[in-house]
Amino acid sequence: MNRLAIIDAESRRFAEVLSATPPGAPCPTCPDWTASDLLWHLTAVQLFWAAVLFRNVTSDDGVAAVERSRPSRPDSIADMLALREPATARLLTELSRLDDAEPRWSWWPPDQTVGFTRRMQTYEATMHRVDAELAAGLPIGALAADVAAGAVDHAVDVMWAWQPDGSQYERAAVVELIAIDTGQRWQVDVGATGARPRAVRNPDPQGVLTSAAVRGTAADLALWAWNRGGSVEASGEPHALRALDAVVSRGM
Repeated sequence: MNRLAIIDAESRRFAEVLSATPPGAPCPTCPDWTASDLLWHLTAVQLFWAAVLFRNVTSDDGVAAVERSRPSRPDSIADMLALREPATARLLTELSRLDDAEPRWSWWPPDQTVGFTRRMQTYEATMHRVDAELAAGLPIGALAADVAAGAVDHAVDVMWAWQPDGSQYERAAVVELIAIDTGQRWQVDVGATGARPRAVRNPDPQGVLTSAAVRGTAADLALWAWNRGGSVEASGEPHALRALDAVVSRGM
């Protein structure tokens, strides 16, 4: 997929929607945020990652310097919108000049590369565009099947899979996610690390019996996995569905 084009288009749609939304409108998928908070969040995120890439940040010390250099939040929506456009442009400029394999800091220890930022920012822009539409009371716009499938990949492999150092994971069940339009399948171990719900992709799905299944289009599975709605059908053993719900409802 053309990730730069996706980040650009989703960020533009995000800004277009929020430019016509009351600043104090609540964001139902981010309950602590208003539309104004949402606009500043993505703007600040894109400024942050553009700086990480530009400054060749590979350590926590570099991250702290980037944080200190971030501009203050503007007071008005108009000023935020004026900052959002160059924030997106800076991020796209850095991503366009760098190869995915080049080292850069990320908050995900297993992948400290530009590629991680490129993938994460694709789904961050997409899902926050969805947030903007929901805050504005608009229907959710389409998610392309490849973007949606990638968002499910990222949920399974990154957002659900984080485990604190020194902790142990206990499997509760194996669940299969099935995209009814593309035929893609994700077999996921669900359980917990201590009190934290967690899920990991099953590395060897052959012959493994699943306890539950969730079916929907790739787009609906992505929205569901990222807590943005999505019309899915879940079936299977109650304990497996409870374990899966604990992972999904914990949020991203």
